[in-house]
Amino acid sequence: MFRFNRSTLISFAGLLIGISGLIVQWIATPSKFAGDGGVFGISIPPGILFIAACGVLVVLTARWWWHAVFGVLIAFWIVGVGSLADQLQPNLVSSNIGTVAGNVIMAAGLILAVVAGVLSMITGFRTRRVRAAH
Repeated sequence: MFRFNRSTLISFAGLLIGISGLIVQWIATPSKFAGDGGVFGISIPPGILFIAACGVLVVLTARWWWHAVFGVLIAFWIVGVGSLADQLQPNLVSSNIGTVAGNVIMAAGLILAVVAGVLSMITGFRTRRVRAAH
């Protein structure tokens, strides 16, 4: 069984915090996510599924030093690209406090996931190089 380093565990925590922020937004304004057909007739924020899928990919690739890249990429896509495309900011100035709180929670968790994921990959790469030298 592979043991995750501390940074990977913190990155997972960031992804879970991101999912919880999406759940808060979903509870606050379920109509925002009702536009698509949903999964099995249930309209849920698609970000939850994307983040969860990337978390699974992190677990499945845990033997390699770059395993945290999936969490980093999805978190960067949602927060970084979402900000550049002006998709994140309207939720921060919404009149619905649940939407604002959920957005802040999601963004904070995903930023944590990016930072910890990058640190995890750096640690994994350095550890791999040290083992190869011996």
